[in-house]
Amino acid sequence: MKAGGNELEERASSFAEVVIDFCRNLPLDAVNDPLVQQLVRSSTSIGANYCEADEAESKKDFRHKIALCRKESRETKYWLRMIARSAAAHAPQSRILWREAKELHLIFCAIVRTTDKNLQAAATARAKL
Repeated sequence: MKAGGNELEERASSFAEVVIDFCRNLPLDAVNDPLVQQLVRSSTSIGANYCEADEAESKKDFRHKIALCRKESRETKYWLRMIARSAAAHAPQSRILWREAKELHLIFCAIVRTTDKNLQAAATARAKL
């Protein structure tokens, strides 16, 4: 049930690694600490959920896991925006990461749309039997 094969898995993993490195360089204080924690959680969850989707037990399970990737990539964009605000000196790098999170989000949106169409087509075909 692969969607983009190992390239997308590698892209999501590499993204999480870069985010981790980015977060290690952020100043930690009462404002940044929770933002960094949320960013690390959401960004690493993208790849973890993609790995789960890659091993999905059904097309519906695949769609659910990819939808989680979509959700986590969107959430990652939000946390990057907040960090750009809270750690202004790191805003340029945050914006670069935001663009990659956006691209991942768009990829997962497209996969969800295609999967939905395929599931609908299969349901229609079954109904005609």
